[in-house]
Amino acid sequence: MTDAAADRLYIIDARNGVERQLLLDWVHATAGDNDPQWASLAIEDDDHALPLETLRARLDGSPSRQVVPLRVAWRIPGFDKDRALKFRHILFGDPRHPGSLRARLILLRDRRRAQILVGEAATLAALRDRFTAQTGGGDGAGCDSAEFAAFVARQASLALDVAERGIRGTRYKVPRFVADGLRTSPKFRAALADLAEQTGRPVAELFREARPLMKEVIARPSALFLDLRARLDRMMFGGYAPEMEVDAAELARLRAILREHPTAILFTHKTYIDGATPSRLTYENDMPMLHSFGGANLDFAVMGEFFRRSGMIFIRRSFQDQPVYKLVLRHYIAWLLAKRFPLSWAFEGTRSRLGKLMPPKYGLMKYVLDAAHATGTRGVHFVPFVTSFDLIRDVEEYAAEQTGRNKKPESLSWFIGYMKSLKEPSGRIRLDIGNPVVIDTAPGPDDKRALERIAFAVAVEANRVTPLTVTSVMCLILLGMAPRGATSAELLGAIGALKDWARARGIRISSDLESGDDAALSATVDTLVTSGLLTRYEAGSENIYSIDPAKHPMGSYYRNIIAHHFLDRAMIELALFELRDADSGDATAAFWDKIDRLRDLFKFEFFYPPRDEHMAALRAELERIDPVWDRRLASGDRGIAQLLRRCQPVVGHAILLPFAEAYSVVADLLARAKPGDAVDEKALLDAALTEGKQAYLLRRISSEAAIGKLLFANGLSLIRHMGLAEEATPDLLTARRALLVELRGLANVMETMRLSTVALADRLPGVGEKQ
Repeated sequence: MTDAAADRLYIIDARNGVERQLLLDWVHATAGDNDPQWASLAIEDDDHALPLETLRARLDGSPSRQVVPLRVAWRIPGFDKDRALKFRHILFGDPRHPGSLRARLILLRDRRRAQILVGEAATLAALRDRFTAQTGGGDGAGCDSAEFAAFVARQASLALDVAERGIRGTRYKVPRFVADGLRTSPKFRAALADLAEQTGRPVAELFREARPLMKEVIARPSALFLDLRARLDRMMFGGYAPEMEVDAAELARLRAILREHPTAILFTHKTYIDGATPSRLTYENDMPMLHSFGGANLDFAVMGEFFRRSGMIFIRRSFQDQPVYKLVLRHYIAWLLAKRFPLSWAFEGTRSRLGKLMPPKYGLMKYVLDAAHATGTRGVHFVPFVTSFDLIRDVEEYAAEQTGRNKKPESLSWFIGYMKSLKEPSGRIRLDIGNPVVIDTAPGPDDKRALERIAFAVAVEANRVTPLTVTSVMCLILLGMAPRGATSAELLGAIGALKDWARARGIRISSDLESGDDAALSATVDTLVTSGLLTRYEAGSENIYSIDPAKHPMGSYYRNIIAHHFLDRAMIELALFELRDADSGDATAAFWDKIDRLRDLFKFEFFYPPRDEHMAALRAELERIDPVWDRRLASGDRGIAQLLRRCQPVVGHAILLPFAEAYSVVADLLARAKPGDAVDEKALLDAALTEGKQAYLLRRISSEAAIGKLLFANGLSLIRHMGLAEEATPDLLTARRALLVELRGLANVMETMRLSTVALADRLPGVGEKQ
C-alpha cells in the first residue's frame, strides 16, 4: 500500500464500546496498517461539548491526509416491510441505536445486523477550505482550533448520514448541527452585530439571548420520532379509508421538486389533521421529511417535545417586538432552504372556520422570501396542497364557535379526546397537489406588492385543484333546495347535471363522484347519514334526503369549500334574475353594472382575478351557457328569460345567499343607530349574533348558516370599506338604510331562484334516464 493510501485518519462515530470495537476491528482488517490513526467520538446533534482533544491533535497532518468517517448501522429484521416501530421504543430506545448490552445480544444472535458504514472521505486541505468558506474562519483561531475540530466532526457525521440514507431511505434525511451551523455562520454573526448596533446592546448579550431561542425554535427530528410520528399520523386517520387518493403523476412531480429545489408545501387548512397529510404522503413514499410550522399553543406537555422531535417548528403567535427571535427564525429558515430541507405550513395561518379559502397570512411566506433574498437562494417553489375529507370532525366546533361559544384551549386531555373522535367512520381522503409557484429571484423585504402577488397566485392554484366531492356537492344541492328535501332520483339527477357542468369546465371531481359507482357513492352517503350531517327518511315510498336546519351551518361549511368554482355562474344567475322583472333599458349595460356591484359586495369573501381577467372568464361562462348570449341579453326581457332557462339548475342562491343575509343583519343594526353613535365592533358583532337568531325566527333570513361571527365581521368590513362605519350622521344613516334595502332585495331575488330550483326538481333526470 502506498504512503498516500496509508495516510488516513479514521473518525469513528461510536455510541459505546461495542460499536467502537466493531469499527476498530474493521479498520485493522482493511487498512493494511497495524497502527492506524483514529479518533472516537459519540457525535450528536445537541449542545453537549465533544471531547475533541484527540481529534484536534491528529488534524495537524499533511494537507493530503484522508479523513475517513465510520459508523455502525444496525438493521431491524423485517422493518422495511411495515416500518413497525412501537411507542414503547420511546422508553426502551431506538433499536437502530442499541446500548452496549443490547448490542452484544444482537451480535450473539446475528452479526449481520451490524453493518459498517463508510462515509465519503475528504482531505484535510479540502476540509480547511470548506471550514473557511462556511464559517469565515470561525473564531479567528484558524484551522488548528477546537472550532475546526468540531467542524470536522460535524462534516464526518453528515457524510455518514448520507451513507446511512442509502440503506434506510430518503425519508430519514434530517438536519444535523443546526444550532452550531447558525452560531458559526458569518451571516448570522454579522446580523447579530448589526442588531447590537441598532439596539445598543452588546453582541455577547444578544448571543446569550439567542441560545435558548434556538432551542425553542429549532426542530430536532430523528429517525425514531419520524417513525413514531408516521404511526401517529396513521392513528389520526383511523376513521378514514386506509389509502389516500392521490394522482400518480402529481406525486412524481412533487418528488422531483423536493429533490431539486428549495420547496415549501402550502396546505389549505380545514382541520387540525390536514397538516399531517403532506408529511404522511412524503413518509409513505420515501421522500424527504417536511419541516412543518405550528402555533406555539400546540407546544404543550409531552406532545410538544414529540412533535418537535418529528420535525415541527413551533412559532410564537406574535413576535413583532422581539428582534432576536425574528433574527433566529429568519436565519434558521434560510439554513433549511440552503440545505434543501422542504418546509410546510398552513397557507391561511389558521383553520378556515367557513370552509372557503381564507385570506393568506403573509408572515411565514415573507420570512421564507426574506431568507431567500438574504442568502441569494433562487428557484424557491411554493407548492399548493389541498386535502379533501368526506367528513371533518372540527366542523361542529366551528359551527358552535360562530354562534359565540368560546373555543376550548388545547391541552393533553383535549388532544386525547380529539384523537378518540377521529376513530369514528369519516369516509375518504383525497390529496390534490397544485402546480408550483416558482420564485426565480426572491423580492426584496419591502416589496409588499410582490408578496401579495405570490400569495394570490398560490391561492388561485389551490382553489383550482380543489375537487368536487360527494359531501360538498350534496350539501350544495340540499342547501339550495332547503327546506324541501330531495328524493334519491332527484339527487342523482342533480349530481349528474353538476358533474357534466364541472367536466366541461375542467373542474376536478373526486373518484367516487366521478366513477358513477353506485356502491361507492352509497357508502359515502351512508357515512354522511350516520354522522348526522345528512338526514334520510326511509318510511315513505321513496328515500328522502335533507339537512336538518340545525345542521345548516355545518352543511354550509362543506358547500363553501367548492363555492369558488360556482362563483362566476352565481353572479351571472343573480344578475339575470335581478334584470328579469326590471325595466332596465339597456339590458347589457345594466347586466355588467350588476356584475360590478356583486363583485364589490362580496369582495371580502372571495378571491377575484383582476377585473379584465374576471370579465373574460364571465364571458366564457356565458358562452358555455348560450353561444348567442350577447344577442339574447341585448334583446331584453325575452332574451333574459331564454338565458335563465339555459342556466338550470340554478345554484347562485346556494352560493351567495348566506353572505347577503349575514350582511343584512349587520346593516340593519347600523341603520338603527342614532346620530352621533360610533361603531363599537365587539358590541356590534355580539348584538348581531342575537339579532341574527331573531331574524331567523322571523324568517328574515332563511337559514342559521347566515349566523356567524366571521360572516358578520366580513359584513362590517364591507360597510367600513364603503365609508358607512363612521360616526352616524343623518346622511350616513340614509346610506346604511339604502344598503340594507339592497341586501334584502338581493335575498328576495335569491329566494325566487330557490323556488325556481325546487320547481325544476321533478324534471331532473333520474336513475337510468338519459341525461
